[in-house]
Amino acid sequence: MNPTVVISSRGEDRLRTGHPWIYKADVADVRANGGDAVVVRGPRGRVVGWAMYSDRSQIALRMLRHGPAVHDAGAAPDVENLIRARIASAIAFRESLSIDASACRLVHGEADLLPSLIVDRYGDYLVVQTLSQGMDRLTPAIVSMLTDLLHPKGILARNDPRARVLEGLEQRVDLLAGDVPETVAVTELGITYDVDLRKGQKTGLFLDQRENREAAARYARGRLLDCFCYNGGFALVLGRRCDETIAFDASEDAVARVKANAARNGVALDARVGNVFDELRGLERLGERFDTIVLDPPAFAKNKAAVTNARAGYKEINLRALRLLRPGGTLVTCSCSYHVNEAMFAEIIYEAAVDARVDVTVVEKRMQGRDHPVLLGVPETYYLKCFILRKVE
Repeated sequence: MNPTVVISSRGEDRLRTGHPWIYKADVADVRANGGDAVVVRGPRGRVVGWAMYSDRSQIALRMLRHGPAVHDAGAAPDVENLIRARIASAIAFRESLSIDASACRLVHGEADLLPSLIVDRYGDYLVVQTLSQGMDRLTPAIVSMLTDLLHPKGILARNDPRARVLEGLEQRVDLLAGDVPETVAVTELGITYDVDLRKGQKTGLFLDQRENREAAARYARGRLLDCFCYNGGFALVLGRRCDETIAFDASEDAVARVKANAARNGVALDARVGNVFDELRGLERLGERFDTIVLDPPAFAKNKAAVTNARAGYKEINLRALRLLRPGGTLVTCSCSYHVNEAMFAEIIYEAAVDARVDVTVVEKRMQGRDHPVLLGVPETYYLKCFILRKVE
C-alpha cells in the first residue's frame, strides 16, 4: 500500500488557496514514515495531492502536486522524475535572466515548486540545502540530477540552518561530490569576491541583494555610509560612484573581508568594526553628514515574538540615518525579516521620518532578486524588502 496521509477539511481548504504546506494540526490519519513521499487524501477519501511527509516538524506535509493534475490512479507519485523536471525548469529560467554574476540561486524552494530545496551556483561549484526530511532523503538522487544537468566540479551540502533541527535532522556541512576548495572566487556586477562556501553567511554570499545593489548604484554619490556591511557588497558596488566610503560591521572577520575585497577590486573605503546602533548615534553627535546611506541589517525578527523589538530596532536605525542624510540624499533601507512584512516596514520608515521631522519620497520599492522568486499566495517566499528613498529637504 502506498504511504498515505489523510488531512482534515481545514487542511483541504488550505490547499485550495494554493499554499503548499499542511500543518500537523490538520493531519487526521497517517500511514507513513517521516521522509516518505505520500499520497494525500481529503476527509472523504479523495486523493487531493502528493507530498513529502515529516513526523517531526509542525509543517507535516510539503505538497509536491495538488489540484486537477492529480488523479486517483492508485500509484505512488514518481517523485524523482518530477523533481528532476522541476530542477531543469528552474535552471533554464535562471539562464534566461542574463544575470551579471558568476554566482546565483538556481533553485529557490517552494517558489520553484521544490519545497525545502535550495541550490546555489558559485562558479563551477554548487551548494545544496535540503531542509526537510523528505528532501534530505532524496539527496543522492538530487546530486545525480545536478551532476547530469550542470557538470559541476564539486557539490557541497550546507545543511547547517536551524530549520533542520525542527525536522529532527542533523546540522552539518558535507562534501557530496567532487571537490570544493576553501574559497571560491566569484564576480558580481564587476566586483570579485573570495567566498567561503563552508562558513559564509547563508550558502556563502548574500545573493538576494545583487539587483538591489545594482539599482542603488544609480543613485549613489558623494559620501557613502554602509551599515551592517558584511563582506562589503553595497560598499564595493556603490563606492565606485562615491567620493568617500565608510563601512561598519560588528564582526571583525567581516570587516577584514571587506578590506581584502576592497583592495582586490581597487575600491577605496574605510571599513570599521562597530555596533551600528552606537555608531549612528556617535556620528550624529559629531555632526557628520552623508549623501548616501545603506542599512542592510540581519533579520531583527526571526519569529513573531520578536516583532515588537524588531520594529523598535528598525525605527531607530532609520531615524538616525535620516538625520545623518543630507537634503537630496539617498537612503537604501532593507529588511530580511519575513515577520516584518512590506506594509509594516513602510510604516516603520514613515514613523522614523515623522520623528526625524523630514520629508521622504519613495524612489524605488524592491525585493529579493529575480533568481529568488516569490510564489503568489505563499507569503513565506517574500522575505526581503528594500526601499530606495530620497530625503527631500
